[in-house]
Amino acid sequence: MGASSSSLLDESKISYIRGRTEAELKNFSPHYRRQSCVAFFCHLKDEVEQHRAGQAQLLKQKEPPQASEVLYKDSMLYFEDNRRWKERFVVVRADYSLELHDSQESYTKGTPARHKLLPTGGAVLTSEEKYTAVVDKAFPDLNGSKEEPSVPVVAVPGPLPVYLTLPYRRDSYFCFQQEEKRARFVSILNDCVRHQNQDYLKSMACEVQAFLKAIHFYRQEKGHYESWDMLMGHDCEVLANLVMEELLPSLQTELLPKLKGKKPERKRVWFVTVEATYELVHEQLREGLESLKNECRDATKQQEALIRSDMDQIINSQTFLETKLQALASEPAMKYSSESVAPYLTSILEELMGPVSAGFQAVRLLLEDELTRVCKDFPEGGVTEELQSALQQAGRDRIEDCYQHVNVLKEQLQELRNRFKFSNSTRVVHCTQNQMQQLMENAMYTFELLLQAALKDKSDKQASVMEKAKLRVLKQFDYDSSTVRKKIFQDALVDITLPAIRRNLAPGCKTELQKFEQFIFADYTNFVQVENIYENILLNLLNNEVNKVVKEAASLKKNNLFADSTDLQCVSQSSLVDSRTPPLSAPSSPPQVLAFKQAVQKISSPSGETVSEDTHQTHETSVIPTVKITVSSPESVEPTSPLNVAESQPDVPPTLPNNSSPILEVTETDVSSTEPETIVCAEDSSSPQPETLSKVEEDDVTPVSSGQAPVPLADACETLTVEADEESKDASAPQSEIKEECVHTVQPDARLTINAEVLPDGCVEDTDVDGSVSDEIHSVDNKVCEAAPSSDEKSNETQDSPAVDASPALDSVPDGPEGGAVALTSELENHSSIENTDSPEETADSVHAIRNLIMEVIEVEDIITRPCDENQP
Repeated sequence: MGASSSSLLDESKISYIRGRTEAELKNFSPHYRRQSCVAFFCHLKDEVEQHRAGQAQLLKQKEPPQASEVLYKDSMLYFEDNRRWKERFVVVRADYSLELHDSQESYTKGTPARHKLLPTGGAVLTSEEKYTAVVDKAFPDLNGSKEEPSVPVVAVPGPLPVYLTLPYRRDSYFCFQQEEKRARFVSILNDCVRHQNQDYLKSMACEVQAFLKAIHFYRQEKGHYESWDMLMGHDCEVLANLVMEELLPSLQTELLPKLKGKKPERKRVWFVTVEATYELVHEQLREGLESLKNECRDATKQQEALIRSDMDQIINSQTFLETKLQALASEPAMKYSSESVAPYLTSILEELMGPVSAGFQAVRLLLEDELTRVCKDFPEGGVTEELQSALQQAGRDRIEDCYQHVNVLKEQLQELRNRFKFSNSTRVVHCTQNQMQQLMENAMYTFELLLQAALKDKSDKQASVMEKAKLRVLKQFDYDSSTVRKKIFQDALVDITLPAIRRNLAPGCKTELQKFEQFIFADYTNFVQVENIYENILLNLLNNEVNKVVKEAASLKKNNLFADSTDLQCVSQSSLVDSRTPPLSAPSSPPQVLAFKQAVQKISSPSGETVSEDTHQTHETSVIPTVKITVSSPESVEPTSPLNVAESQPDVPPTLPNNSSPILEVTETDVSSTEPETIVCAEDSSSPQPETLSKVEEDDVTPVSSGQAPVPLADACETLTVEADEESKDASAPQSEIKEECVHTVQPDARLTINAEVLPDGCVEDTDVDGSVSDEIHSVDNKVCEAAPSSDEKSNETQDSPAVDASPALDSVPDGPEGGAVALTSELENHSSIENTDSPEETADSVHAIRNLIMEVIEVEDIITRPCDENQP
């Protein structure tokens, strides 16, 4: 597209363009004013309710760089306005703008750039044939003349050209002599295009959200419900695209017949005219839009006091209006969705999932290769400047190949044009590629942070620490990749299908919306808009269908998507210093706890003797009572879980505490609560505490309130000992010792986790929690807390009671009430069928010693697991 200053715009045409621009801005302004108030109210509401936007990820994200920071700089040939090639020094800033300087010397001296280029909406091409085809397609040739093949727009002086096409603006041309330099420039130029297109639209600022909603409703007012492919760039650029979309048809009708000469000359003049029109529109909109935004800022500040004082009444008004609109929109929306949208969601998801997953898998392989290379190149020494520079540059030259896997979506999604009129596949591609780039940068930054933290403690084990950090980062990348991909799928499915629902319901519902404005209090009409609530109803209905499809896809292993879990947020807190971390732990492996390792390796021999791995000594096994944990529940006295085995052991019936609230019994394998709790039990050798049998009967059930103040975990770890005094003549007979160390963490969603920040060093061997599966942890905790019974007890237990699964699904466990009482009961399992040489008094003493000493630990318990704040968004 030519570089001449000539155009077909005269004074009358300039006045016409200014008038049309002013009219468009005037029609758009009421939408923006309404949405500005609504967005400001939503912002204050989220501030009061402390809502957090976004999703938690395991990988750490670096703070965004300053806009002036330099991402790229190099010298290259550039095609100037005077149609001559000049060598220019190109600098790319962190705001993804391009600066063209006369030379590197002038840039070093701080001389202002000759040109500044914002490649919003651009396309990067490296083939002259493809560029010529794009130019011909953009030129509306009314004559339809069949001329000889188009001559090149510009004569390229070198073998490696780069073409940057821009909508409504002059194209830019670059030329290189080396392929490596061109590949690097193409990669950074594509980054600039993607980020210039999407970064502003992702902002959650009030003004941005208000502008996007206003554009949405303004286009709907004109009958445009589909996803708009020119929704890119900053607010002024988006609004200029909207005005140009309205202006171009009339300009083509009036000006194209006046073009004279051959086709190349006609194209050059036409493109110059379009550029001049865009500059006029953009300049006028920039002034008018800034004035409109200032006006809305002042208005919202004046209304802030009213919003804060009447927040509850405004929310109630919204809820009441939503109830009324549900009756209007829900039934037709659900009917159309079930017939014309839901049946196609799975097939659309399959089209999306292949290229997107392939792209993220390619990034994962690239990440692994780059981390391996870094580990080899820096085998010794700390986190130096050379290592940091290597991490920042890692993968930048090769990630462009990963993006190619996603580019095929532009062709695959073209089939959706006929059914859903979807033509914005470029937005899906660019958003996906931006997420791939962000995850790669997050992984490198997390690797650097892990090395810095670990090498402070073990600087002499650089190679081992780097290998552990690499494995940790790869596992965290897998989880974040799954989270991001599911979000991409959800947004894309909504973006594709929601316009069809809007379009179908518009004839019957849009005309009825004005009748519902009477249900809004006059003082709250600025903050409660009928059209916003109507849109939210449609969006929520569609989201329910989309979430079902995405969750079903996540349940299939072939898609490599993890199930939703909140237990994985503490993975990044694990230590890399522990040399006992398994080098190749699977993603589904639970954390390894020292107590679990000790407990599960105790072997019960057929002769009734227990061999402890710690001492390698044989001890005579005494009767070990079963310890149960019961959680009070006001809903039901009868246990609903099939895991409850209390009914099969009636010897020591539980009793209710003084209050009238019933108690729901839960065995060791069944622990739940509505708030995070931590139960820690540790037993070691110490002096026994004898008690009388009458005291045992009085304290069968001891309630423990969970409302006590939290106590540090190290203080809660006590030493408990159970020694069975025998009336044997041999005073030197070995006594029975039980070593247990249990850590129970109960999350609100009934999952059991281990928080690495809470556990002391002596309690945890390794906390390498995987990002994919964490709901197996409850089985680990349960096995730790089981005391090893004798073989006779096991046989009797098998005969008299049904088999109990030690790791049940937590969905079947009823939640106890918040702050519910916890009671412990202990009894001898089927003691009537067990031959025991101890007297009843001695056995009762042993039973009571266990219960009382464990109670001392649990009474100072209820440590609330601290959430991983730094992993929250």
